[in-house]
Amino acid sequence: MRRRKTAIFFLVLGIALSVLAVALNVGWILLNLRQVALLILGIVFFALIITGLILNTVFLVREIRRSEQHDAFLNSVTHELKTPIASIKLYLETLKSREVTKEKQHEFYDIMLSDADRLLNTVEQVLQAGRLREKRLQYDVTEIDIQEVIRNAISAVLSRYNLSPGVFRYYGPDEHLPVLGDYRELETAFINLFDNAVKYSAGEPDVSVRVRRMDMKDRVAIRIRDNGVGIPDADLKRIFKRFYRSTTPLVKETKGTGLGLFIVRSIIENHGGSIRADSKGEGKGTTILVQLPLL
Repeated sequence: MRRRKTAIFFLVLGIALSVLAVALNVGWILLNLRQVALLILGIVFFALIITGLILNTVFLVREIRRSEQHDAFLNSVTHELKTPIASIKLYLETLKSREVTKEKQHEFYDIMLSDADRLLNTVEQVLQAGRLREKRLQYDVTEIDIQEVIRNAISAVLSRYNLSPGVFRYYGPDEHLPVLGDYRELETAFINLFDNAVKYSAGEPDVSVRVRRMDMKDRVAIRIRDNGVGIPDADLKRIFKRFYRSTTPLVKETKGTGLGLFIVRSIIENHGGSIRADSKGEGKGTTILVQLPLL
């Protein structure tokens, strides 16, 4: 809140200075019509001053927004790390201090394993986001079947949330679709996409995945459509930015690092592909369109 007030202050200050500079320059021109050379020189300096003021204001606003995003990211990561650790500790203390049945023990073990997976996933996301910003990122590039990657990613998400196979409806051609890329990185990208489709579902998840070879192009198109909370128009171009999270209420309530879609976009683009999101608005689901080059 304090940073927003600071941003508003500098924005108003920049506008006020710009208006003042315009008023002074116009007045000076009216008083010195005969001095053409000085007029031109004054106009040049005036333009430089205005440009500097505008750039300074834009820079301050961007820095404050970036700082707010960093703070939100740190709070989210802290929560994502602290919550599973506290849960694991609680169950371990219960097992140590009380006599529990075998059935209850297995239930506790399953919960702790789930929390450990959540913890590991958060750490891996942070580390991977850092690696993707490196200029010399090395991929283990091989020829892979993109349909196999997608099916394995679906299986991983079904297992993570203990869902029935009917949640995902998969449609793909009966042919090998070879892609040159890093199997593990591409699997991570699709796991993140499918995880979002499930995690941000308003009710029972229903996800459609369609894979097809594009006509007249050596590319494969993957369309992922869900029945989730949807994305406002203002957020569609921002959701792939680092630390950015949509403004919809369910997204705000659901904890996350704001790195998932940034990682997805980076991986897809590093493999020569493209990705975009479409949505008719809040509560109307989201469609993710991915394209990758075929061999």
